[in-house]
Amino acid sequence: MKVLILNGSPRPQGNTAIALAEMEKIFEKEGIETELIHIGNKDIRGCIACGSCYSKGKCAFDDIVNEIAPKFEAADGLVAATPVYYASANATLIALLDRLFYSTHFDKTMKVGASVVVARRGGLSATFDEINKYFTISGMPVASSQYWNSVHGTAPGEAREDAEGLQVMRTLASNMSFLMKSIALGKEKFGLPEKEEQISTNFIR
Repeated sequence: MKVLILNGSPRPQGNTAIALAEMEKIFEKEGIETELIHIGNKDIRGCIACGSCYSKGKCAFDDIVNEIAPKFEAADGLVAATPVYYASANATLIALLDRLFYSTHFDKTMKVGASVVVARRGGLSATFDEINKYFTISGMPVASSQYWNSVHGTAPGEAREDAEGLQVMRTLASNMSFLMKSIALGKEKFGLPEKEEQISTNFIR
């Protein structure tokens, strides 16, 4: 099994990385492969809603989004992590997630998603909810922990002092591992849930 981890911090060795490293220890213990990609300092433009991904099968802007797409398809789970800016995620991560989720048309049903947020003090729960929306619109179960998936820290390395936050990360990784393994067994025995043909209701006709 494999988890793809996206670090939305522009600081590859910052507090967000500390939170993710705590998860990686548990994934290794559970026999789950991880791949971590730092995207917070990449030049990633936002989606322009051109719709060309429907004909091309990939985003029109041929950058790291198209490189990540097949890794996402092959993964059993996705962790999206970000520092908090103005009670929101790093804009670079949002640009990537918008385009990644919109331009990839493979079935994401029952891939497990987890959001991880890191801040000095506030805006954590708003950002946590923001990231989870990518999962819930895609049929992806959301992994939870013993608390919201957040860690506190400002100065470099300060997240190591948040003992509760790091425990939340370890619990999150344990729960995510269990969920992915359980889903794999369920798919083997029962298959994926049957889907109806999608209905789209527009409010202006």
